[in-house]
Amino acid sequence: MKDTEDKITLFYKIPGNDFTRAGEASSNVKSKLKMMGVRPDIVRKVAIAMYEGEINMVIHASGGTIEVIISPEEIEMILKDQGPGIEDIELAMTAGYSTAPDNIRNLGFGAGMGLPNMKKYTDEMSVESQVGIGTTVTMKVKII
Repeated sequence: MKDTEDKITLFYKIPGNDFTRAGEASSNVKSKLKMMGVRPDIVRKVAIAMYEGEINMVIHASGGTIEVIISPEEIEMILKDQGPGIEDIELAMTAGYSTAPDNIRNLGFGAGMGLPNMKKYTDEMSVESQVGIGTTVTMKVKII
């Protein structure tokens, strides 16, 4: 955790293919936001959006990193991976669309709600992806 002026930065390394640890980062951020006195509705939005992104990294990208920047105005989450990339971002944003293999679906993941839920629970979201290089998702939830 890095504290600069009125911003707090948290950094997490997300292990790939490890469903036993999936959700640890989003749970940690949720706890920290609660301790900081952030409104429960904001905490919920951040936790849901970040969890969905974290799970996507575990399923599709062999992990990645998440940087969370908390300021008095907003909470910004930057998720980066070096996975296979997303061929068609518009299609991937469609509820129910999934490229998760059957073994992942059998675990209860990969229902195709990750990106749509990330967008639903944030105030701003952008997805940049290059096939064969990776994906960066930036999400913001306003506090004010």
